[in-house]
Amino acid sequence: MTDPCSASIRNSYDVVADRYAAEVGDELRGKPLDRGLLDALAETTAGGVVVDVGCGPGHVAAYLADRGAECAGLDLSPAMCALARRDTGLPYAVADMTALPLRSASVDGLVSLYAVIHLDRSGRAAAYAEFARVLRPGGAALVAFHTSDADIPAGGSRTLTDWWGERVALTFHFLDAAAEVAALAAAGLHLTARLDRAPHPGVEHASQRSYLLVRRS
Repeated sequence: MTDPCSASIRNSYDVVADRYAAEVGDELRGKPLDRGLLDALAETTAGGVVVDVGCGPGHVAAYLADRGAECAGLDLSPAMCALARRDTGLPYAVADMTALPLRSASVDGLVSLYAVIHLDRSGRAAAYAEFARVLRPGGAALVAFHTSDADIPAGGSRTLTDWWGERVALTFHFLDAAAEVAALAAAGLHLTARLDRAPHPGVEHASQRSYLLVRRS
């Protein structure tokens, strides 16, 4: 049986996929700190296999591939995967991040930018356990999420029912970075570096953000 939450996330991103790709497909051009962290992940994994979990239109996977990573993407939305394959030529597959279709200890690196924000605490714990399972010992993961914005503090959430004129059902959770560090550690992923930053004006939603670079023990 399909999880109703997963179905609503999948269906919501399917209906906005084209607009989403148009809006964010070139976003890294205006995000120097994001590029720096992705460069660090690419260097850390030294040309190894990296999987982008919650890959959206594939721009992050393409960036990593351009820097020598053997990169593939996974996303809950079939429409996003189709766009990513069309635009980047890299391999993508439909998958739920709480049950990744990958062998244990099969990847050198993992990136998940703004994807865990749609999961509740238990869902994130399940996802982090999967991240740890598929990473090789010593493998690195970069996880990013919103922490707050002008209206919502860490621990709060916002639900969208309309996005770019399309009917959706999406909840965005604003996460506490310290709590996520602890949750990742409980899964066996230990903090290497943390970056908290303000939004880039005119480039993205005006939220505070956190990036956690972790390593599997």
